[in-house]
Amino acid sequence: MKRDNIKVSRREFLITAGTLGTGFSLGLYLPLTGCSLPSDNSSSARLSGQNFLTQNFSGQSNATSPEVNAWVVIEPDDTVIIRIARSEMGQGTLTGLAQLVAEELECDWSKVTTEYPTPGENLARDKVWRSFSTGGSQGIRGSHDYVRKGGAVARHMLMQAAAEKWGVPMAECSVANSVITHLPGGRTGGRTTTYGQVAALAAEMFPPEHIELKNPKDWKLIGKSVKRLDTDDKLNGKQVFGADLQLPGMLNAAIKACPVFGGKLKSFDDVKVSKMPGVRKVVAVEDNAVAVVADTWWQAKTALDALPITWDEGPNASMSSASIDQMLDEGLTSSDNVFVGNQKGDVNKALKAAVKTLEATYRYPYQNHATMEPMNATARWTKDKCEVWCPTQNAEAALKATAEAAGLSVKQCDVYKIHLGGGFGRRGAFHDFVTQAVAIAKQLPDTPIKLLWSREEDMAHGHYHPITKCKLVGGFDDKGNLSGLHVRISGQSILASVNPQWMAKNGADMFTFQGFHAEGDHAISYSVPNLRVDHAMRNPPVPPGFWRGVNINQNAIYMECFIDELAYAAAKDPLEFRRQLMRNHPKSLAVLNAVADKADWGKAAKKGVHRGLSVINTFGSYVAACAEVSVDSKGKLKIHRIVAATDPGYAVNPQQIEAQVEGSFVFGLSALLYGECTIKEGAVEQSNFHNYPSMLMEEMPRVDVIVMPSGGFWGGIGEPTIAVAAPAVLNAIFAATGKRIRQFPLKDIDLRAG
Repeated sequence: MKRDNIKVSRREFLITAGTLGTGFSLGLYLPLTGCSLPSDNSSSARLSGQNFLTQNFSGQSNATSPEVNAWVVIEPDDTVIIRIARSEMGQGTLTGLAQLVAEELECDWSKVTTEYPTPGENLARDKVWRSFSTGGSQGIRGSHDYVRKGGAVARHMLMQAAAEKWGVPMAECSVANSVITHLPGGRTGGRTTTYGQVAALAAEMFPPEHIELKNPKDWKLIGKSVKRLDTDDKLNGKQVFGADLQLPGMLNAAIKACPVFGGKLKSFDDVKVSKMPGVRKVVAVEDNAVAVVADTWWQAKTALDALPITWDEGPNASMSSASIDQMLDEGLTSSDNVFVGNQKGDVNKALKAAVKTLEATYRYPYQNHATMEPMNATARWTKDKCEVWCPTQNAEAALKATAEAAGLSVKQCDVYKIHLGGGFGRRGAFHDFVTQAVAIAKQLPDTPIKLLWSREEDMAHGHYHPITKCKLVGGFDDKGNLSGLHVRISGQSILASVNPQWMAKNGADMFTFQGFHAEGDHAISYSVPNLRVDHAMRNPPVPPGFWRGVNINQNAIYMECFIDELAYAAAKDPLEFRRQLMRNHPKSLAVLNAVADKADWGKAAKKGVHRGLSVINTFGSYVAACAEVSVDSKGKLKIHRIVAATDPGYAVNPQQIEAQVEGSFVFGLSALLYGECTIKEGAVEQSNFHNYPSMLMEEMPRVDVIVMPSGGFWGGIGEPTIAVAAPAVLNAIFAATGKRIRQFPLKDIDLRAG
């Protein structure tokens, strides 16, 4: 078997054997530094995920298994427990990462299970599990190398233990499905043992100086559509989410913050509600919110609704969608605070020399994450320790928020991660709900407090998909070729608000240019001889955030719809027009051709059905879509089918990729059809799903997914695919009606042909 030879020094691995229970851990250690272990052998990591249900109230596990300190645990019955640091929120990362480890481990997949480590343990072990962040489609592509090494090292040590037990060379041993076989001289009928039988001895082995990862052509599990590991528990109701959590002696809290952005809490009259059923306490939370703590959440919510509250609405009380639009309109033509993201040639000269030009302006609104499970966290605070149980996309960030709110060191805190009822970026960079839960718990020491936001609170206090407008100008030379393109984005910067340290030295937010970069994971898919893409940064006081796909969502609409406009202006077929501009972009062209072929582009569709295309390169993957739609005489839109193709380099679980594509289309199309947060008197007007709906099942089109991994790189899945659905549908609407839609959502647009 040909393998990729990767050198791993002794300092890169730490092997720890636990002897209190009946299982043994085989731990991979990567950061090349020393490690401090807890003084006892308790398995506090088992408190996370579902295992918090088996812990006692002191925070220690009742499990008899030994302490786990890294990636692989082998039980005597051959159960394989794989440690997963990234978060599971429906996207399938839990299963995909387990596949990567199991591939190199050569274990029996039917006996694989998983558990979360805690960020506190990670810090105690010098970040042995590396990143806990799950966002930016980084779950697998950001950790595939080191998690596979974890499996490979464990396999080597297990085989070494078996060989030592038998007193034979390890070269005479082979392994498959957790069974190690000794076949001297290649004979059949040799001795066998299982991983569970040699795990204790394996834990005492030294790690290898060199470890070899499999050549992709030899993968047995990676690339297979194995069943997800979390499906059964979700179907039978066993899966516990943050909103379901119950702890002994726990109280429940409902909270209300000033609805106006930047507003403060002025006063409240707790006498009015203190005698209501179940109410334990009414507390101020930071300087902008008030919470009611009660025996049940509904009691807390009922009292909160009855509580007289006075707000200081602050300087933003007069802000409106109209005033924000004026700010963005100014940025479309201004030269102030403008940053260039991609420039090639002389676009001004090219446009002046063009024999024909085309200009269009698009607008994309604020949108909320609106996760099915609202924000929540459970906190227990004492003067010496603070623990938090919560759904989070980044347990390390949640730990930091916990420690800051608790007034304790991070060593005195820990966070137990629970599966998320939706994330989409809201639970990654932002842990305001954790800060609030701890602030409340501090006022009721030694009592677990579960804070659950109402849907109304969740809508009012999001970190929203940023609002932008975009003016595009294209020019053609005398041969009908696109000779120049200027893209001006006017709108909000996420990084300026969330992570200013990530901004360029000149103050630019390069995330704004996703899909327009000259090269890299978010490169433009077209070659234009004269190009300028710039951003007039305009930051209203509405808090922006990373929203699934981030800026590629609107940028794909801007670029792909305008490319379609240019194609029609040049009297060229939209597919052929794109192909001419994509000669130097073979991977993007390959996925575009795949959807065109699958959708029978160029052949007549059913009567009344029209097609539209889109293609992007983002998050390291290449994605394309062809939508088929119809619009009746009353303007009712029907999306019949979307053909999607994605090249993520390597496809760990094709079925999960298909599900991700389908799910991302639900999210993306819901945003296109209905997603808009409007601002009135400094606050979001939408309050629940009655005025911020998602698409219905009957509106969901058939989705045909083409997974076409070309190998050699690791691209993302969850975020790249979301962006191609909307522009493909919009281009198909134009083909059906002759109308270009340049502002969204579609619920406010008359789609009748005109």
